[in-house]
Amino acid sequence: MTNHSATADHNICGSSPRRSASASRADFVASRRSEGGYTLVALLAMMTVVALFAMAVAPSLQQQSTRDREQEAIFRGEQVAEAIKAYYLYRRGTGVAPGDQALPTSMDQLLQGIPKVGATKNLQILRVSAARDPLTIEGEWRFILPRSEALVDFQQAILFYTNGAPLATTQGEMTTLQQFAVPRPTIVVNTGTAPEKKTPTPFDDDATGPFVGVASRSRRDSVLTYYGIETHDGWIFTPLFR
Repeated sequence: MTNHSATADHNICGSSPRRSASASRADFVASRRSEGGYTLVALLAMMTVVALFAMAVAPSLQQQSTRDREQEAIFRGEQVAEAIKAYYLYRRGTGVAPGDQALPTSMDQLLQGIPKVGATKNLQILRVSAARDPLTIEGEWRFILPRSEALVDFQQAILFYTNGAPLATTQGEMTTLQQFAVPRPTIVVNTGTAPEKKTPTPFDDDATGPFVGVASRSRRDSVLTYYGIETHDGWIFTPLFR
């Protein structure tokens, strides 16, 4: 007698539906694992390429950052030089004797400005931002005193850079200040070897008193050059050589 309620046997090639489904799931899991492995390898390769690119670009970005700060330092330093000139000319106009007595002794004096005829407020001769050196964390300019060795070295560097040709000639009171503040320049011929620059001492960094210019306290090599000078501390911003 035939049992019609029994499930018909539809097995093919001797395989059961349950074993076939298990094999399919195993193949699917293996396939997903394989795809995950390829994805991980591709991700690691991409991260390696990005890291190499970042390492290649980093020096360029750092150099550009330094260049920007140097440009700002030159911009601010030359503003300080103009402020020193304005302060000196005002003091000389009030009858103060030429020389040290007419020069500023602090950055605050430049920030306070000078009296203006017919006005209740002083004439501003220096912006607050310019009173800070962007090349150092402390931001304090180094004062360059009259007749200092640093000023003489800077004069020699300029003459070397211009092959002995002087910069724009100072006139009037500024000529008097130049003669007082720095020895008469000697003829310097550019032989291809720059004059040796002496490293500033801690005493130079902390020099106080009447100053005729400022310089950075940073002693790093520069990206830009200023009158051919390639170190930050060698850049002197003064109205005597403009």
